This record gives sequence, C-alpha cells and structure tokens, in this order.
Amino acid sequence: MRPVLHRVVDRRRESDDVVTLALEPQGGRPWPFRAGQFHMLSAFGVGEAAISVSSPPGDAPVVEHTVRDVGPVTHAMCTAPPGTLVGVRGPFGTDWGIEGAAGDVVVAAGGIGLAPLRGAIHQLLASPRVERVFVVVGARSPAQVMFGEDLEVWATRGARVAVTVDVADRGWRGHVGLVTSLLGPLEYDPARTSALVCGPEIMMRFTARALLDRGVEPSRIRISLERNMQCGLGWCGHCQLGPLLLCRDGPVVTYDGAVPGLLLERER
Repeated sequence: MRPVLHRVVDRRRESDDVVTLALEPQGGRPWPFRAGQFHMLSAFGVGEAAISVSSPPGDAPVVEHTVRDVGPVTHAMCTAPPGTLVGVRGPFGTDWGIEGAAGDVVVAAGGIGLAPLRGAIHQLLASPRVERVFVVVGARSPAQVMFGEDLEVWATRGARVAVTVDVADRGWRGHVGLVTSLLGPLEYDPARTSALVCGPEIMMRFTARALLDRGVEPSRIRISLERNMQCGLGWCGHCQLGPLLLCRDGPVVTYDGAVPGLLLERER
C-alpha cells in the first residue's frame, strides 16, 4: 500500500490529451511486471489513479505509462515536467497471458487502448511460438492514432498492421470506419487464433462478437475491463463488476462465462 518514489525522466506527447511518462525508481530498479498489468500512480497532493503499464516487460531501468488527461490526477500526471516525483504502487492485476500464446494472434485496440497492449505486441513479435501477429487499431481521428513509430516498427518486424479512423482529415489516405471493419479481410486461422482486445467497452463487445462469428473460441479472446480501481488489492470493492473485483480478478479476463453480460453493465 506504500507508494515507491519514482522520478519523471522523460515525457512524450502522443496526442493533444495523451502523454507517455518514463518513470525511474529512486534507489533501485522497477518491480517486475507482466504485459497488461497496471500501477496505482500518485500525484502528491492531488490523488491516485490506476494506469496500465505501456512499456514492454524486461530489464529496462525505467517503466512507461501512457496517460490521458481526463481528471485532476491524470491532469497532474500529463503536465508533470521531467524531475517530478510521483508515487507508484504495484504492479496489480492479471495479464495478457503472452507466455501461452501460439499460432495466430489478433490484437485489436481502440484509442488509448493500444497502450496496455503495446508491451504485449513487443513480446508476441519476439515469441518463437507465435506465427502471425495481426494488429488492428482504431482512433477517432488521424491525430489520435497512438504510437505511430511503434506501428511502423511492428510492421517491419512482420506484424500485419491496419489502422482506421472514425473521421478523416484531408491528409489521411488510410481506412475510415470501425475497428470491426478491419477484421473481415484478415487471413487468420480461427481454430488456432487467440485475440487480445482493449478499448472502449462497446468496441470490445462488437470486436469480440466479430471474432466469435469467425470461429474464434471465446476462451481464447482476452479483453481488458476497467472500473473505479482505488486499492489495487480487492479490499475496497470500488471496482466490483458482478462476481469480479477487477483490480484482483482483472483487468484482463477471457470472453467467456459471465463476461459478455458484464460488458453491458454501466459503471456506477
């Protein structure tokens, strides 16, 4: 429960309201984490928020978090200059299960939902058991597309990358439409495909349905659910969603059992 001091050593603006912070622990190296897990980040004097790790697991001396400016805590994080001290608790929660991935993997992201998937994509492309990686990304506009450099690198490393936007500008020459419109042309083998999906809940719901319609098993589809996480340990109950305490039982869950119904539950 006690935050560990980290210093902001770099900040990179991803869009007009999204910033990636590189955090360096004071007095040691970052705690090991798995792709898909999250930290509780403290802006001292303001509050604490759950933010997914957006850098790949490994031995890097810093850990990255990609933050959207949507409230007092995230605003403090997004405007923190290099040198700022922040608190970090965790890592918490479940992960994308990359160790068990094999065959074809479809990664579908909507908006900032690409951030929790970023580390997983790096790992998938390095896995000898994974044959093909399909990365489909949706954003509201071209200016909101996250991690443009990473998308190019992933493509050069063999990933099939496709990007779509809801509303194009004059300079956009890519696809316009929903993420689900990119899934149809993908030539993956449903019988040996797993999928990782993260984004707005309506996007995850329809993406999962499209994958199911193609024959992907629901137990092989993983989605990341988000609710009001405050303790990170399943003690306070604020993140309860049906039978799940998402900070403990999630955020990554398989799309089977009660999960399809839980995606219809609004956050209270």
